[in-house]
Amino acid sequence: MSSTRWTAGDVPDQHGRVAVVTGANTGLGFETAKVLAARGATVVLAVRDVGKGTAAAERMAGDVSVQRLDLSSLTSVREAAQALREEHPRVDLLINNAGVMYTPRETTQDGFERQFGTNHLGHFAFTGLLLDALLPVAGSRVVTVSSIAHRIRAAIHFDDLQWERSYSRVGAYGQSKLANLLFTYELQRRLAVRGAGTVAVAAHPGVSNTELVRNSPAPVRAVMDRLGSLLTQSAERGALPTLRAATDPAVLGGQYFGPGGPGESRGLPRQVASSPQSHDLDVQQRLWTVSEELTGVRFPV
Repeated sequence: MSSTRWTAGDVPDQHGRVAVVTGANTGLGFETAKVLAARGATVVLAVRDVGKGTAAAERMAGDVSVQRLDLSSLTSVREAAQALREEHPRVDLLINNAGVMYTPRETTQDGFERQFGTNHLGHFAFTGLLLDALLPVAGSRVVTVSSIAHRIRAAIHFDDLQWERSYSRVGAYGQSKLANLLFTYELQRRLAVRGAGTVAVAAHPGVSNTELVRNSPAPVRAVMDRLGSLLTQSAERGALPTLRAATDPAVLGGQYFGPGGPGESRGLPRQVASSPQSHDLDVQQRLWTVSEELTGVRFPV
């Protein structure tokens, strides 16, 4: 993979392609969807708040629509996937971007810890229910947005996935972002075994200035308020790794993209490495099995 300077101007023409972007009414998802729509893709903003999604769509040029999707509700996930399959029998890009970060200990409508339930299980189920629309499409991709936090106090706590014994908002977020990578790599392995034309890729935005930090501990917010411009990059720049993973013709399944600057915190996108535990095959397969059991979703691969 070339490490040459890659910007939004390098996104190829997307006419004729259908892209579904979760959490696309603000931040990284908005910037990702905006570029894809401007390049000619038919873009669906899959968002929890339809009003905010509609307002976001009105700020984009191109063929943009809105689909309600609450990743913290498996009922909503199933309804959204069904509606999308009816409206778009073929999908070229599924970008699993939405997420919550450092929330207080809360549960989803299905009783899952909110960060794990939203960031991983919701996207796991949504992908499984939409995959039949991607598999027949040559060059289709599933792009899942992880984080450098997959290295921070991160492990898959199979003995307490829902953090019922004790809760760490940092540890729970790290678990969810590690799960995003384990899911991507296991999905790619299954797609490759099938010989599918669909690939699974991951990306992370570095340290981007988005609404996600609103639930951060007070000391973190204080540092961000004072030094944010030095430590972070814009959402527009933070979306570039996702855009490269989704559209660069040279991308291969199982790759991971992030900013190319020091510590992968900012900079133009390039292929990066993830933690050794994200490549643990036994953990990948165990998490997959548990995720199927918790969501009731079985993949066609």
